[in-house]
Amino acid sequence: MKINLSSRRIALALCLAIFLGSGIGLAQDVHYNSMPGTNFASFHTFKWVGAIQGGEEVNQIISQEIQNAVSSQLTGKGYTSTTADNADLYVGFQVAVQQQRQWNAFGMGGGLRFGGMGSATSSTIDIGSLVVDVYSVANKQLVWTGTATKTVSPSGNQQKNVKNLDKSVAKLMKNFPAA
Repeated sequence: MKINLSSRRIALALCLAIFLGSGIGLAQDVHYNSMPGTNFASFHTFKWVGAIQGGEEVNQIISQEIQNAVSSQLTGKGYTSTTADNADLYVGFQVAVQQQRQWNAFGMGGGLRFGGMGSATSSTIDIGSLVVDVYSVANKQLVWTGTATKTVSPSGNQQKNVKNLDKSVAKLMKNFPAA
């Protein structure tokens, strides 16, 4: 059983790295939401709480790459990162990879009228999701959440993966309020 769990974690880490670094595949789908009435101007500092329980486990390298990308966006909006417990905001993330069946149909000939030929093939594609959650420390509630979802495709170039991760997180955090 340990072998299967370890294999699953390795596969998940690979799929997530591919998702985060992929420039190939379907367009990225981004959604966000914030707590109505939240005064984001009153927040100045944030602290990482890391991966939020309930999501898939990722290795330390991917976790750090995600944190670096999100921190870069937050500091660019005027927030200051801290390790102190008295931060204004706690930031965490979750990741998931799901499989989905994709059908590809090909046709030849004149269609129904002339009795053409066609074929269909199916394949399994991986859909990766990254969720970033931001919590107010003072009132212990979620004040902002954002989700980026994208089809994952392999890439063996780590520098390209980090560059594409940064682009994905920039798109995800685009509508996060400035300090």
